Amino acid sequence: HLVHQALKNPDVQFLGVEPYLNGMAMLLGKIRKAGVDNIKLYMGDARNLLDVLPYNSINKAFLLYPDPWPKLRHHRRRFVTPEHLIPLSKCLKSGAEFRVATDIEDYVRQTLIEVPKAGFEWLSEGPEDWRTPWADWISTRYELKALREDRTPHYMTFSKL
Repeated sequence: HLVHQALKNPDVQFLGVEPYLNGMAMLLGKIRKAGVDNIKLYMGDARNLLDVLPYNSINKAFLLYPDPWPKLRHHRRRFVTPEHLIPLSKCLKSGAEFRVATDIEDYVRQTLIEVPKAGFEWLSEGPEDWRTPWADWISTRYELKALREDRTPHYMTFSKL
């Protein structure tokens, strides 16, 4: 998805964050193959990066198929908690988009509860808005896996207030 966005928007600078070595290696291979030069990468936890990025410096953020931490005792590790959303909100410019894609119903529920509390407005006029992929969307391997396993993807768009 990152490489696709970089190819479609060559005048935009992208920052990709990947915590896992194998994921980073795969991403580097795709970047080299595509020949894009408008991507910077950070290998590590996005939460650490949010603490050092300048306030109001990001135009758009994507949270695509995050680890759902399905056990109730692990829900605090999910990205969609105040601990992570408030620093993200500070980094995003006013009016910036925050896109979240997930196939986990409980993650959708938590996202719709927590993200607005952190200074975002959910941009949805009806159910089809969050059941339909974004116009510039390209499927991820996690989305394809969800579809194979008969889970429904959800595409939520928020705007920073």
